Amino acid sequence: MATADDVRNFQLFLIEDEGLTICNRNRIMTGVKFLLKVTLRRHDLAAEIYHLKEPQKVPVVLSPGEVKRILAMAPGLKARTMLTISYGCGLRAGEVTRLAAGGIDSAQMIIRVVQSKGRKDRNVMLLPDVLALLREWWPERPARHDAQMLPSERWIFPGYGVRKPITPRQFSRLFQEAVAAAGIRKPGLTLHSLRHSFATHLLERGTDIRIIQAILGHDKLETTARYTRVATGMISAVESPLCDLSKPRSSKKPSQKGNLSHQPPA
Repeated sequence: MATADDVRNFQLFLIEDEGLTICNRNRIMTGVKFLLKVTLRRHDLAAEIYHLKEPQKVPVVLSPGEVKRILAMAPGLKARTMLTISYGCGLRAGEVTRLAAGGIDSAQMIIRVVQSKGRKDRNVMLLPDVLALLREWWPERPARHDAQMLPSERWIFPGYGVRKPITPRQFSRLFQEAVAAAGIRKPGLTLHSLRHSFATHLLERGTDIRIIQAILGHDKLETTARYTRVATGMISAVESPLCDLSKPRSSKKPSQKGNLSHQPPA
């Protein structure tokens, strides 16, 4: 029979012995809490489970010049098209890999992202440069499984399996190849950094933060607002009060308005 001490010791075991990150530890304990509370009806043990607050880290953001180098050094047309969509439209890795032909609307110049994170659909802009790359890539893409799928359901970036797209892991490897070829060495740089860079660069250009929120598909404005912490263009443009200390003080001349001694006699 499990006791409260067993639950507390297991939580310590995950951190101290297994060395799990706070994020992974919280995920495991969420499952354990569901097991105890819903399945076993042990509310007393479920009350012993607590979640650790995850550290708030600043996202890694690329400069526009670094993004340009990565796209230029992409290993092939497929990688360049996928990376351009990721940065140019702010899509997650899984959203890029699961793009289907029916999601590209060239008439309205939008991309329909179907059932993304949180099982939500949304629209993002379809840029002319992205559309040109897609039209260049479409005749080159592997089409061996197209006969088994409806035209609108055919993957833009097919994988090796039947009716399966390329995986986010394979996409991530393409990104790392482009980063290495571009000679960029930044700690913590991942494929998701392109999405971070997209949002940050929009913010620096003065795009309304609520529009960025809609494009990214964030539920909470607070999630989008974190990019204000890494908008280096906005931060570097802020003038510190220290600058006022080095400015010469302007000498004010006494105003003669209302001075009767300088008025002509009536």
